Amino acid sequence: MNVLIIEDERPAADRLKRLLRELLPDAFFHGHLDTVKSAIDWLDDNPAPDLIFLDIHLADGLSFEIFRQREILTPVIFCTAYDQYAIQAFKLNSIDYLLKPIDPIDLEEAVSKFKKLSRSNEPPVNYEALHQAMVAGGQNFKTRFIIRIGDQLKPIDVLNILAFYSENKGTFIQLENGKNYPVDYSLDQLETLIDPSRFFRINRKFMIALESIEDIRTYSSSRLKIKIRNMKDNDILVSRDRVNDFKQWLDV
Repeated sequence: MNVLIIEDERPAADRLKRLLRELLPDAFFHGHLDTVKSAIDWLDDNPAPDLIFLDIHLADGLSFEIFRQREILTPVIFCTAYDQYAIQAFKLNSIDYLLKPIDPIDLEEAVSKFKKLSRSNEPPVNYEALHQAMVAGGQNFKTRFIIRIGDQLKPIDVLNILAFYSENKGTFIQLENGKNYPVDYSLDQLETLIDPSRFFRINRKFMIALESIEDIRTYSSSRLKIKIRNMKDNDILVSRDRVNDFKQWLDV
């Protein structure tokens, strides 16, 4: 198995290789390549790899330029520090989008997804169509989060999460049982990771699950107040600029 790593930061590339060697012990790693030009030259001079790990910001521009200049049929796992390119990335033949610093558990899930696709006896996969089908089935979104409790790691199923909220420069999850825990994501990042049919960003500090809503009341002529089950803070307001979208989300 041949794996190509296109990444302009040497420490990030080295760490990715170390993690991948445990997950793909029989793989041969090419790269790292650190520019759009070097990536295009490599792809012109070598057989297509089985899998590409691709950063978005390279030394000479965005890696999307590679796809504009060459037809890439190889499945791609994007690895980037920027969350704003997720939609653009999934329009290409991407099977996952990982945010740096890469969580080893997320990386393992991405590689497992690739292995499942590789074992298939079906014809070559149209990855854009696959992504659309997976989004429709909710499979692209995170189904659990790993939290730290002291020296213990604990998996939390998304179905048990009532809300995500920010407080004191941290991000927390509110659970069905009333407990809350910190998570290593910002709310902006979470918007790209969780199913938008189940969660809605009602304001700058709160993203709530549809099932968490216990009561909705008008707060003024243009705002709404939300009561969430088992949440101590009962003064959660939908921001003015989100009210119309929130109503449409409820009415889907």
